[in-house]
Amino acid sequence: MSEIPNPFRIAIIGGGIGGLFTALSLNWHCKDDVQISVYEQASEYKEIGAGVGIGVNAAKLLHKIGLGESLNEISGNAEGFWITFRRFDTGEEVVTVREELAQKYRNSPVQRAEFLDLLLAAMRERGAASLFTKKCCKHVKRLGNHVTIEFTDGTTGDADLIIGCDGIHSALRSQYVTDRPVYSGKVAWRGLVEVQSIAEGWPFPTKSVQWMAQDRHFLVFPISQNKLLNVVGFVTKDRVELGDLKESWSCTGDIMDMRKDFSGFEETVQGVIDKLTSTPSKWLLNDRDPLAEWVYEDGQVVLVGDSAHAMLPYQGAGAGQAIEDGYILSRAMQDFFKSSVDIIDWLHLYQEVRLPRAQKVQETTREAGDIYEMQSPDMRGVTFDDCMPLVKARIESRMKWIWMEDIDAVYDAASIKLKGSSTTAARTQLL
Repeated sequence: MSEIPNPFRIAIIGGGIGGLFTALSLNWHCKDDVQISVYEQASEYKEIGAGVGIGVNAAKLLHKIGLGESLNEISGNAEGFWITFRRFDTGEEVVTVREELAQKYRNSPVQRAEFLDLLLAAMRERGAASLFTKKCCKHVKRLGNHVTIEFTDGTTGDADLIIGCDGIHSALRSQYVTDRPVYSGKVAWRGLVEVQSIAEGWPFPTKSVQWMAQDRHFLVFPISQNKLLNVVGFVTKDRVELGDLKESWSCTGDIMDMRKDFSGFEETVQGVIDKLTSTPSKWLLNDRDPLAEWVYEDGQVVLVGDSAHAMLPYQGAGAGQAIEDGYILSRAMQDFFKSSVDIIDWLHLYQEVRLPRAQKVQETTREAGDIYEMQSPDMRGVTFDDCMPLVKARIESRMKWIWMEDIDAVYDAASIKLKGSSTTAARTQLL
């Protein structure tokens, strides 16, 4: 193993949720060993109002690196509920999934802009990383023991390790794997509603509600200390109906089209649509095949988050999986600095721990979309009423494995062999 540079320079491509959390986690675990730079292509952090699910699994990791109180200050609280699932036409209960009230951490849905502000403020307060905006990665090139990043503005940057956190359209990933997005068959509508505008006469025990119909479902949940309601509706549509609609946060739609897409839904849904604070966003949902490899350039490039495992949004688990990636990668890097084992082995350990779980979340997310819209193979051609018992049975406990797995324990078990190799090597050197 060659001598480790001090400081060890890490370049994070992408300053979204995955990139900023990874920077903070690396600083928490490896503060004395690393110098971190975050490169974000946007010129500024815009007020993108979409809500983001932060599940119990991810909330736990934010608490572990000292951000738990800050998270609680901006998140929504469904008061012991995950979601109450309802019929689209009457609002009648299908099944309600509750959280364990005794557990230390809770589901903490947030407004994306507020969560990014939290992460940015923590990064600056801790001096965790340097942030560079208007830096869009064009290409990376390995030069001996370091890697050079070429940006589209003609500038360059050097690092000992590059971490790709640049999302579903990852430029870094495209250098190694051809992106082949496949239309999922669904589009998503998104918007925000002020909770006070719909509070009077709200008929359910929580503001976290999902209405289900064949080929459509509509979800709301509280964010921003329960001041705002995040709204997202999904509709199955043929691709030919969508024109030039793109897979992009910036696309918007006509509210009249949104009303048409959710016609027949009970009056609570219609009231929510009427109270949207601005023009709803609308975008096409693509799916992608799982990647077999996240580590490149002999351990000098590694992928995290959507760049490694972009997933559909039906379980609200994508951000949480990026957070888990950043946390486990940081633990692997912490052990790398303590060991005599090459970095590529530690990065492959990160992949070994994270890839199967992330890909299972990808798979079960696809299944969730089919369940919610009654498109599973055994529901096709079945009446809505006859589907309801099947839907209930499949929803009741489907999220527990995501929320409750102890990823620290999984990592500890997987790392035993590498840590043993490091100890053996150290003893050999002493002899």
